[in-house]
Amino acid sequence: MWFVVLLFVATSAFAQSAPPSPNRPWTPAAGQRQVLAESSRGSTLRFDPTKTYSLAELIDLAQQHNPDTRVAWEQARAQAAALGVVRSELYPTLTAAALVQATRSDVLVQNAFVREDVRSAGLAFDLTYMVFDFGGRAGRIDTARAETLAANFAFNDTHRKIIYQVSATYYRLLDASGQEDAARASLANAQAVQRAAEERLKNGLATLPDVLEARSAAAQADYELQAALGATEIVLGNLAMALGALPSTDLHVQPLSEVVQPDSIGTTVDEAINRAFAQRPDLMQHLEEIRSADAQTREARAAFYPTVNFRAEPAPQWLYGRQSALPWTHADGLFGGVSVNLDWTVFDGGARSHALAEARADAAAARARVASTRNQIANDVWTAYSQFTTALRRRQAAIALLDSAGQSYAAALESYNLGLRSVLDVTAAQRTLAQAQSADILARTQALSALANLAFQTGDPSAPK
Repeated sequence: MWFVVLLFVATSAFAQSAPPSPNRPWTPAAGQRQVLAESSRGSTLRFDPTKTYSLAELIDLAQQHNPDTRVAWEQARAQAAALGVVRSELYPTLTAAALVQATRSDVLVQNAFVREDVRSAGLAFDLTYMVFDFGGRAGRIDTARAETLAANFAFNDTHRKIIYQVSATYYRLLDASGQEDAARASLANAQAVQRAAEERLKNGLATLPDVLEARSAAAQADYELQAALGATEIVLGNLAMALGALPSTDLHVQPLSEVVQPDSIGTTVDEAINRAFAQRPDLMQHLEEIRSADAQTREARAAFYPTVNFRAEPAPQWLYGRQSALPWTHADGLFGGVSVNLDWTVFDGGARSHALAEARADAAAARARVASTRNQIANDVWTAYSQFTTALRRRQAAIALLDSAGQSYAAALESYNLGLRSVLDVTAAQRTLAQAQSADILARTQALSALANLAFQTGDPSAPK
């Protein structure tokens, strides 16, 4: 009784019900909140605060802990199990049942009723096997096999996307960190100009507007530094989420100064496009969809022909019985039957014809999808290749810009200290130097990002080292 009461209480506590009113949000019970909190607990991935992670290490962590890889893996496993289910049609089906029965009745013998007891025991087996179906079973197996391969390619494509996601976010973090360093350098330069203006004001060599202008430039540099700090924090959280961790985790990555900068590309655009055709997993997935559609077409065509099925039903049985005033007697033996059936649907109102037409249309659509994907891949690789070569040229231009801006700022500051230039000239040179430093960081990270995008578009399976 107490179990029934406990079950009723538990059911009442966790039962679903409609919200009590339309003007207030629904609040789950405390027990439900606890259950939801436990079921939605986040990742347990933690980082070593004393370690500096390289891009290859970050990618390895993402492949292990990003939930998208788990989803794709389970889907591939489910599709492999589905293939096993379809392949079971190659074997016969055997079912067995055990039957035990005891009856007591009065039966009429001549002009009197006689008590009769009968006890029986038996086994029933049913073995069925489809001998031949003109390719329908083979079509189903080929469909499942192609869908399994497609799921495996989808799993590989998930890893390709995660590698690119981590790489792109990592390079955005390097850009944000570099912009932060550039903003700090810009602030230091602006403060140096401010100190020089204040010193000249004390010596009567500068005016108060000059000092105010220098202070305004320093304040602007500090403002830009705070914006760079915020951008770095946001991208760092995005990188942690891409790895499968919480955005608030303490993560330290390899700085931009330690990353090898690309200076050339060792392949032509045609070679890159052909490599993408050979190894892009999403294209391979679409090719398997063609195989699946063709197998479904064969299965639909086989429905126009008969199927041959074999069936055997052996049933050993043991009988015991007696009538009043007579001794027990028994009988046993093997009963059952064997049959071979030919089943053929002669008319179905056009269902098979329409199913075949649908399968053929799906196969044609799959082929068109592959052609469209190949065109898109060629365009994506061409664009990525052009972006990378452009990034290399911009990188060289940024180096020259930074060198000239640094020399211009140094010369302007020296001339200002000698009284040959105005503070406006120095602050303008300082802003130009800050822009050149920012452009240099952006050009370096854009080259790295463009290379990662080219690897993503070509489907290169290896992670960057």
